[in-house]
Amino acid sequence: MTVPSPVELLAAHVRTVLGDGPFHPHRGWTHMGAVICDASFHARRKYKSTIRPRLIQLQTAWPDAATVRGFQARLATEDLAVAMNFRSPRRVATAHAITHLLVTENVDTREELCTWLGRQTSRDALRRLKGMGPKSVDYLGNLVGRSQVAVDVHLRAFAAQAGVTGLGYEELRAVYEQTADLLGHDRAGLEHAVWRHMSHSQ
Repeated sequence: MTVPSPVELLAAHVRTVLGDGPFHPHRGWTHMGAVICDASFHARRKYKSTIRPRLIQLQTAWPDAATVRGFQARLATEDLAVAMNFRSPRRVATAHAITHLLVTENVDTREELCTWLGRQTSRDALRRLKGMGPKSVDYLGNLVGRSQVAVDVHLRAFAAQAGVTGLGYEELRAVYEQTADLLGHDRAGLEHAVWRHMSHSQ
């Protein structure tokens, strides 16, 4: 008897639990201050009730931070922890570090960040920042329209339900990508559908 591959196991679980789609990805943001803060602050927090309202408020309060340089100018004169109503020095420091790197790399807009993230050297530079693991880098890409899979605890739990366990980050990301391709789904759309299902079921 042939043992199903991880992709076959995950694909069968997707069909059973989520159906055939279509699955729409997180649209992300055009406001670069919101993009940077989303990537910096979202981990291990309730997105809908905690992070998203703060990002919407940030865009209203700091309309001139729609570009990376505009956001940097705000950071130079105002307290991001106050603007986000989020007391986490570590996450604030991550936002500052991402901003500094992007300014250094002459990345100012959503479109420029989307293109810049297509280079491995760019991803490597982000990974060297404190607080930016592989999941955060992939998540940042999705925020600016790149169709990627950012593997978090929800995606790991869903894969485990399918019988797919013991894989490293990049291995499991590849399984999700191949599953999306096999089923004809947008990769980021499948990721968001799994994340939404698992976050609502807890």
